[in-house]
Amino acid sequence: MKTGIKIALSLALLSSLSFGGEQFAMSDSDRAMYAEMLENNPADIMVANGEQLLGNLGGEAAFAKYLGVSEDKLPEYIAGFPRYIEKFKMVVGIDQVLQAMMHDAGEKPFKLKSSDMFDMLAYTKSLANGVKSNIDIDANQHMKDAYALGQKTFDTKRGGRGLSCLSCHAPAVIGSVLRTQPLPDLSSKGVAVAATWPAYRMTKSSLRTLQRRFQGCMKNALLKVIPIGSPEMVALEVYLTKQAEGTEIAIPGLKR
Repeated sequence: MKTGIKIALSLALLSSLSFGGEQFAMSDSDRAMYAEMLENNPADIMVANGEQLLGNLGGEAAFAKYLGVSEDKLPEYIAGFPRYIEKFKMVVGIDQVLQAMMHDAGEKPFKLKSSDMFDMLAYTKSLANGVKSNIDIDANQHMKDAYALGQKTFDTKRGGRGLSCLSCHAPAVIGSVLRTQPLPDLSSKGVAVAATWPAYRMTKSSLRTLQRRFQGCMKNALLKVIPIGSPEMVALEVYLTKQAEGTEIAIPGLKR
């Protein structure tokens, strides 16, 4: 990765861990580790693996052709996911397109929750690094419906505790500390939720996708976990990606 791009991404990653000027409640040792990882993100190795995996399918040129867009327009197109794809008759994430591409190439598709898929998704989305997230929820009725479902999924209380995503991200509780970190305002451009995932999670020592992070939140809240790639999960990504609209994509991210 070129030095200039690396510095720009590091600044974007730093802002993704800052809310109202206050960083996560890290220990001094964790903060030092994070600073080092900004320059040497462990996920870079995983993104490199993703590049090789996509290369086995023909690389970005083949991916652009599969999507029916020119290679020079591919980064901007990627920055608009999740999006409605006519050949699938549904709103999908990039990982689902990669699955279909593998199937059509005669390969056994990676499972959406597999590390290889996480790696390939991270590399593919990184092709749009520096491009502003441009999801268009008004593009068609399918996108409008997905956004509405995502908002409903975000707001609806579930489980024995009656919790929802909104329970931890409503204006009244934003900034409160839970599990050693302030609860972020997901509508803030500075958080850039969708623009900085897939990301390396320091506490998990692994690369995770946005939908996998959703699942972690659900598990911690003792809610029934929604499957990756399900209509509700894709819709939730649509909803939160809209909140990051206009934010430059910076993959891989780095999260506590």
